Amino acid sequence: MRVTADRKRCVGSGMCVFLAPAAFDQDDREGRVLVTAERPAPGLHASVRKAVAGCPVAALSVTGDDEGD
Repeated sequence: MRVTADRKRCVGSGMCVFLAPAAFDQDDREGRVLVTAERPAPGLHASVRKAVAGCPVAALSVTGDDEGD
């Protein structure tokens, strides 16, 4: 699994940080998403997928599968 974020699309809602704090943060200046775990550990995959699905502006995406890509 690989996580990416479109920081231009991000509106800083913080939903990603709320749902998956081990994989996302927000910058101090604009509050936009920061991906802190581009390739999250398998134990984080479920929360990352919830964060991606919960992003109100679809600024997050996941590629690969849960098996390790």
